[in-house]
Amino acid sequence: MRIATWNINSIRQRMDNLCAWLMERQPDVVCLQETKITDEAFPRGELEGLGYNLAVHGQKTFNGVAILSRFPLEDVTIGLPGDPSDDHARFIEAVVAHPAGAVRVASIYLPNGNPVGSEKYPYKMNWMDRLYHYASERLKLEEELVLAGDYNVIPAPEDVHNPAAWTEDALFRPPTREKFRALIHLGLTDAIRAASDAPGLYTFWDYQAGAWQKNWGIRIDHLLLSPRAADRLSAAGIDKHVRNWEKPSDHVPVWIDLAVEAN
Repeated sequence: MRIATWNINSIRQRMDNLCAWLMERQPDVVCLQETKITDEAFPRGELEGLGYNLAVHGQKTFNGVAILSRFPLEDVTIGLPGDPSDDHARFIEAVVAHPAGAVRVASIYLPNGNPVGSEKYPYKMNWMDRLYHYASERLKLEEELVLAGDYNVIPAPEDVHNPAAWTEDALFRPPTREKFRALIHLGLTDAIRAASDAPGLYTFWDYQAGAWQKNWGIRIDHLLLSPRAADRLSAAGIDKHVRNWEKPSDHVPVWIDLAVEAN
């Protein structure tokens, strides 16, 4: 089973790229972030025509998450538990009913948190605490679980082209990285790092200052796997070439393959 995540940065603007990539990579499940569209306006017809079932949680012009699946989606949950007043469309979860066994998948768009001196950073920290609590509860179920998305977290110096330039950024500050490590220490596996410890494995390049051309990238899009899912990890990759397409998102797709066994 191939599961991918991609911050599409407006599904309206990247629909051609999304469809081209779906045809090329052939993922079974896709977690999208920053769809920037209401549920009513989501382009269901074209994606369903490509064979995908959809679960969406959108907002107008910003945020927005979705799950696309070639298999039925069950037990869809919208919104990260822990704060009923939080109306940002940043989290959706569903169970993918694969013939060889169910996999629970969440699409996550974690808050950016900048500028650090504003209310946005405490909101990010609180959101990460809620995600930690959610993950700890889900892991008790001992399921195959994949938490995929744009975490807006640079985990380590090897995940950024110039660590010194990011020391005070919300994505790389020590408290941010500590909360991410706490997630990992629950027993989750960072799929890309499980597959490779190579430098320069980036998933985001800013539109400014020629970042793409200079390869000034960062790795902030992650797939975190429960122990049962990690046991089935057979491959992982970053589709860096998609950043070079016309009208690209500033993020690129990240994917994993989970080996499946027929019942």
